[in-house]
Amino acid sequence: MAGSSFGVLFRVTTWGESHGPAVGAVVEGCPAGLELSREDIQQDLDRRRPGLLPSASPRREEDQVEILSGIFEGKTTGTPIALVIFNRDQRSGEYEELRDIFRPGQGDYTYFQKYGLRDHRGGGRSSARETAARVAAGAVAGKIIARAGIEVLGYTRALGGIEIPPDTLANIPLNRESIRQNTLLCPDEKTATRMEEALREARTAGDSLGGIVEIIIRGCPPGLGEPVFQKIDADLAFALMSIGSVKAVEIGGGFALAHMKGSEANDQMNRNGFLSNHTGGILGGITTGQDILLRVGCKPIPSISLPQRTIDQAGNERVITLEGRHDVSSLPRIVPVCEAMSKIVLADHLQRQRTARWISE
Repeated sequence: MAGSSFGVLFRVTTWGESHGPAVGAVVEGCPAGLELSREDIQQDLDRRRPGLLPSASPRREEDQVEILSGIFEGKTTGTPIALVIFNRDQRSGEYEELRDIFRPGQGDYTYFQKYGLRDHRGGGRSSARETAARVAAGAVAGKIIARAGIEVLGYTRALGGIEIPPDTLANIPLNRESIRQNTLLCPDEKTATRMEEALREARTAGDSLGGIVEIIIRGCPPGLGEPVFQKIDADLAFALMSIGSVKAVEIGGGFALAHMKGSEANDQMNRNGFLSNHTGGILGGITTGQDILLRVGCKPIPSISLPQRTIDQAGNERVITLEGRHDVSSLPRIVPVCEAMSKIVLADHLQRQRTARWISE
């Protein structure tokens, strides 16, 4: 399938379906000599896997990654790194009644229009199950960017219309400890408690909720980005929009900038650096050295148990009620996926920057 690869010098190809034998990734362009173990990848996968969170599907996948190539004696060899995650808890029979019916909000209809057939078992390739491979590849990218002093932090900013108040957020020390103090990856406990209640109500009602992931990238050096068509903000938006539930990406002030005057929006400078960061650490498609700020809007999970109108492959109108094991929200499981795609973009642009100019001895 065209479109399953991402990146230029650091390149990731994912493969597999929700109810197939496995999902996985092939990572090319990772430099030799980087220390990498299965445990390095597993810790990120454990944050994404189902069955552990109040918002998550009860599907019990262990998501144990295996490294098939590209590693020798604990270090990368410079050759392609093949990663595989076997599916263990798929129940394909639960989807048999949906063989000829298009589920509202899913890729069923569009995949059928494109290919003339589709894998009805949990969405096949269009399933969020594919994101496990992205997280595994992102862990490899994370080892590269860590060598450059870059840190990527994602957290749940809003869920079901409940958002961390800006004044509260401004006074929270954002770090891994504050973000991971609860299962929703929300750095404010009061807001997390309200989110959890909203999730319980949505599950009881048979409905689902959307939300916003916020990402902060710290320590990124200035100069990353490839004008004019592969600006780093364009690549970050491209990478994040490729995630199934994502329908919007803001960088820096985002839409708020449209309501400002130039005198308000411009990030002025003095000899000590920038005086503000409305553009989110990127100017002219190139990083400034400031924090990169991203917000990712995620739609509600389309698989709900309420009756919904649709059609079947013959064009007949139908009403369906979905059963099975489904998430109530893509958050917080989508947070490590957003982090992974950001890491992949950064690793790729770090590699590409090495070709941009001569570096003196």
